[in-house]
Amino acid sequence: MAKQGVASVLAMALVLVFLAAFPTECSSHRAANPSGHTKAGVHSIGVCNGVIGNNLPAPSDVVKLYKSKGINAMRIYAPESNVLKALSGTGIGVLMDVGNGVLPSLANDPSAAAAWVKANVQPYPGVSFRYIAVGNEVMDSDGQKTILPAMKNLQGALAAAGLGGRVKVSTSVRFDVVTDTFPPSNGVFADLDYMGPILDFLVSTDAPLLANVYPYFAYKGDPKNIKLNYATFAPGTTVNDDGNGLTYTNLFDAMVDSIYAALEDAETPGVKVVVSESGWPSDGGFGATAENARAYNQGLINHVGNGTPKRSGPLETYVFAMFNENEKKGDPTENHFGLFNPDKSPAYYMRF
Repeated sequence: MAKQGVASVLAMALVLVFLAAFPTECSSHRAANPSGHTKAGVHSIGVCNGVIGNNLPAPSDVVKLYKSKGINAMRIYAPESNVLKALSGTGIGVLMDVGNGVLPSLANDPSAAAAWVKANVQPYPGVSFRYIAVGNEVMDSDGQKTILPAMKNLQGALAAAGLGGRVKVSTSVRFDVVTDTFPPSNGVFADLDYMGPILDFLVSTDAPLLANVYPYFAYKGDPKNIKLNYATFAPGTTVNDDGNGLTYTNLFDAMVDSIYAALEDAETPGVKVVVSESGWPSDGGFGATAENARAYNQGLINHVGNGTPKRSGPLETYVFAMFNENEKKGDPTENHFGLFNPDKSPAYYMRF
């Protein structure tokens, strides 16, 4: 996970200054479901399994914890054989990254892609692979040039292995590939020369766009204007989008719907979105408390089964992350995104 850019949501913050003076609990979602709970949709919630720590549970114990909590999907950031062996036969859906370091070889050599599939997918027929993420938050121009060729080569390798229709190939992007996100109906891709061919590929293969969406970083970047309740699914603020006629009661929906608007602007409205990361830290920085993390993550889990104001229905979403990871570098919050501690005790109470 990399820090999300906040420039594209700051325009929204300016409007929230005005809206904060007129708080309301009105929400079409809450009116339809006043308890605030939602039905869990098929493939709605997964959890990312990061492994940058020296005290994390064994893969077999991790999988047991997923199953005990009814978590039916896992994102892993590299094809780790011990994790894949533990997942075999469990029915847990898997979003697997190739790792950014191998993008050049996968892009430049179809035989390297074939070897990657042979080594990391074909030996695990009992694993329920859903998606292969070719690149995670690749923002440098040289790296971005490798993504589409690598996607095409991996798609060809999967098809040759008889897996082309079952395992979808995509890439996981940062939210700030979208700009002009207030109101959400204004959302457009910041660099359509880059994103356009990728979207065309996704259309041709019926694969979703994977997007990492973090209201936390938007709130942290402008807490005076972005209200904590709006960022954490708590009632009290509504935002009306005159462009699409929809009402927003939380920042997550507004961010996701700006991605849908960008897809429409790019003339690829049929591309689905899978939220490949979203979460809130419980310690280590501004706004990073167990109370806020629980409010956001519980709200996210309860919410995504219903989709967003623009697109109803289950929105497949992966919470970041399963465990606090003590060897992650960067901002101290990076060590505190876990739903669980390394000893498998809850970081805070959650209902799955």
